[in-house]
Order: sequence, then structure tokens, then C-alpha cells
Amino acid sequence: MHLIEGRTADAVWREAASRIRHRRETLKQPSRSGDTLELLHTCFVISQPWERWVLNRRPAINPAFALAEVIWILCGRDDSGFLNFWNRTLPRFAGHGPSYYGAYGRRLRYRFGIDQIRFAYNTLRTRPDSRQVVLQIWDAASDLPIVAGKPRSPDIPCNVCSLLKVREGRLEWVQVMRSNDLILGWPHNVVQFTTLHEMMAAWLGVEIGPYTHFSDSLHVYANQLSKLAEQNKLTLKANEDRWELPYSETMRTIQDIGRRMDIIRANSHDAKVLNRQGSHKYQSQAATNVLSLISADAARRARLLSLADELVSRCTNPLLLQLWGRWCERKEGDRGPRPR
Repeated sequence: MHLIEGRTADAVWREAASRIRHRRETLKQPSRSGDTLELLHTCFVISQPWERWVLNRRPAINPAFALAEVIWILCGRDDSGFLNFWNRTLPRFAGHGPSYYGAYGRRLRYRFGIDQIRFAYNTLRTRPDSRQVVLQIWDAASDLPIVAGKPRSPDIPCNVCSLLKVREGRLEWVQVMRSNDLILGWPHNVVQFTTLHEMMAAWLGVEIGPYTHFSDSLHVYANQLSKLAEQNKLTLKANEDRWELPYSETMRTIQDIGRRMDIIRANSHDAKVLNRQGSHKYQSQAATNVLSLISADAARRARLLSLADELVSRCTNPLLLQLWGRWCERKEGDRGPRPR
């Protein structure tokens, strides 16, 4: 059992990266995608879950895609086209087709016949001492391997369940994962579920307690070790955004962002449409910043670079701007100098 505790997601991620890079108690484990270095049974505890972003990963993450994935999950969707627009490489890992088999949002909100997020909120609102709130993602009937251990799909859920408890006026969140790629998966999983953690705490009118993330198989592919983390530690800016809207207003806001993202995808080279759909101001500044960054990335993909700059300038969160700057530096490095 490995216990890694820290104030921020970036701090605990760096510690895990160091342990794997220096092969401290790692196992060499073959997989269908190549050999991995694995830490079994790793428990992360993040004391300030709103500090959910990993800055020191190499290569830099795309914050717009991470936020798009949050919107996709909370909308309860499973359509692949929505996510693929913001991450063109995703089908290599999750498979090709009109939908993603293991989509977390579909499973949390529709798959089992109930909206688990709404039920969890209503239960803890009326019975904050409950020990029965479990958000189920894994479905044994659908997800266990078939004959000879063959996976049923390229997109079997890595997240198994979430355990929620209110104690001493704080919402405690435990996320259980069967498998966790430290580079590709972990940073996004933490953004997804700490965002929901923060939202749920606001709906319940309680403080945000620690976020505990249990990775039964935390691993890095051997061929990725050389680009695991920044050698010189980067200092993360504070996250100034908070999701503090009531339940109904949160869901209306998320649905509206999703609707605007659909219009942006359908009109991805129309600067007027991108500007109009990406410029809305919500009651929550956190939501406004999410839309600004997501729409800026759509403009960047269309090479509407001045529009991308204009849209991202409406984001007021220094941390998101820091992440965006690193992402743009990475992409400019991939394709050469930016045209002026």
C-alpha cells in the first residue's frame, strides 16, 4: 500500500511520478499496449481538492479538453464526436464508433435507470449522516472480460465507483479506480471528480473535505518514462474559480455550455459563430471561464488565432491562463513558429 498526501493534485502527482521514475517498489508488468512500471494499491489524499490541476506533466495537458470532458460527463453523454473534436487522438485509446462504451456521464446519469448524481444529492441533503451513497460506474455484466480474458471494448471504465460521506460539515469523496495511467488518465480523472466533489458540496451547503483517490494499478508505460515530468519544478498559480451554484442552476448552466459546444463543433471555422457562442457570461465566473477556454481552443484548432486570443482574454482565472499558455507553447513547438 502506497500513501501519498498533499495539498494539491500537482504535488501528489509529482511524488507519484518520482517514485515510478526512480523505480521505488514498482513492478514491471506487461500489458496489451506494452510494458508498464506499476505501483499497486496507491492511495492519494488531496487536502484542497479545488487545486485539481497538474502543471508539471510532460507534455503539458490541454485544459480545454479536460474541461470539455467534465461538461460531457455532467451532461450524461456518450457520443464520441463531442470529445473527439477537442482531442483528435482519443479514438486510438477508446475505440472508433459513434459512442464510447464506458462513458462515465451516461453511466452516472442514465445507464442504470436513475440519475445517480441527483439521487446522491437528494439523499445527502435529507440524510447527511448516510453511509449508503455510492456512485456506480463499473457494471460486472457488461465490463468483465469475455472468453479467454478478451476485453469487451477498448473503452472499459477505469473508474469503478465514488463513495460520498458528509462528516463534521465537510463532504468527503473517495474515488476508486481499477487501473490508472499516471500520464494520460490520472490528471483528467482528478479534474473530473474533484469538480463534481466541489459542486456537490456547494449543493449541500457544506465545506469541501479531502479528496481520496485510490488507484489499484497506478502505472506508466516504460516508453514514456523519459518525458514523465518537468525536471525543474514549475510553480502552480492558485485556482480562483469556485463552483458555488445551486443544483438546478448548475445543471442548467452545464447543459447550456454543452449546447454551445455543439454549435461550435458544427460551425468550427465560422469566426462569428465561435465568437457569439463563446462569449456568454454566466452567473458563475467559473462557468464563464470554462466556456472561454473551450471556445478559444476551438478557434485555435481552426487557426483563428486572433479570435482564440480574444476569447481566452475573457478568462479571469490565472491558473487556467497558466495552463493554457503551456498548452499553446506545446502546440506551437509541435507545428513550428506561430504565423503573425
